[in-house]
Amino acid sequence: MATLEELRTRVRSELGDRLQPFRDTIRGTGDVAQYELSANNVTGLEVLHISGGQQTVLSTPADYVLDELNGILDLTQALALDALLLVSGSSYGLFSDDELDIYLNDAVAQHTRGRTISTRYKDDNGFIKYDQAPVGVDNLPAEEDALVVLLACTEAMWALSTDAATDINVQTSDGTSVDRGQRFAQIQTQIGMLTERYQTLCEKLGVGLYSIEVTNLRRVSRTTGRLVPLFREREYDDHSLPQRILPPIGPGHQNDDESGIPSSVFGSWGY
Repeated sequence: MATLEELRTRVRSELGDRLQPFRDTIRGTGDVAQYELSANNVTGLEVLHISGGQQTVLSTPADYVLDELNGILDLTQALALDALLLVSGSSYGLFSDDELDIYLNDAVAQHTRGRTISTRYKDDNGFIKYDQAPVGVDNLPAEEDALVVLLACTEAMWALSTDAATDINVQTSDGTSVDRGQRFAQIQTQIGMLTERYQTLCEKLGVGLYSIEVTNLRRVSRTTGRLVPLFREREYDDHSLPQRILPPIGPGHQNDDESGIPSSVFGSWGY
C-alpha cells in the first residue's frame, strides 16, 4: 500500500508537474520588507542574508514568513540598504502539495465510498469474530493505487479547466490570431481520456465508482404497509449482532397526500 506522499508523487508524474529549482538575488533598499519571488508553489526555501561581509541563514517565522502558493516573501523587518538576500528553493508549475492533497483525499473518499475490509480473528474466549475496517489510504490495495491517482488527476484537470474556461480568443487589427480556447478544449479532451481509463480499470477490477453492484429490492409488508428491514449478510460462523442496512427509499415525494386531512391512527395502524 502506498502512502499519501507516494500517491502525490505519482499524480505529479501523470500531470507532468515536476519540481523545478529557482534562485533569486534581492538587494535591499532600506524600506521594503516584502518581495515577490520568481516562482510560485515554493518548497524547500533557503534564505541567506549578506551584509557587511557577514552571512546569516534566516529562519521562519523568526526572520520571514513565506506565502508558498503565491511566492511572496515577507521579512519581519525591512532589508537594509545594499544588503543582499540569496533566495533558493524549488517550485511546482501547477499545484502545491496542499492542493494535490485535497484532490487526493477527494479521490480516495469517492473511490472507496462505503467499502470495508473484513478481518477474521478469534477473541480471548476463543470465539470467531469479524472486524470491519473502512478502506482508506492506509489499507488501500496496491492494485488500486493507479485508480486513485487517475481520479485525483481528473479532479486536478477540472480545476485547470475552470481556469482555462475564462480565456478568450485574441484577434488583432494586423491579422494576428491567438486561439486561447484551444487550451480549454485540450484539457477537456484529457479529462475524457483519464475518465475512460479510470472507468475501464474499475470495471475490470470491480471496484471504485464504476464497479458493478448487486442490490436487494425492498419488500413492503402487506399487513402494515411498512418496509421489511434488511440486514447485512454474514459468514456462517459470525456471531456478532446483526447490522441493519438502510438503503435509500426513492427520489421525491410526488405521491404524498397533501390534502392536509389527518388520518386516524391507532398504534401503528392507520385508518
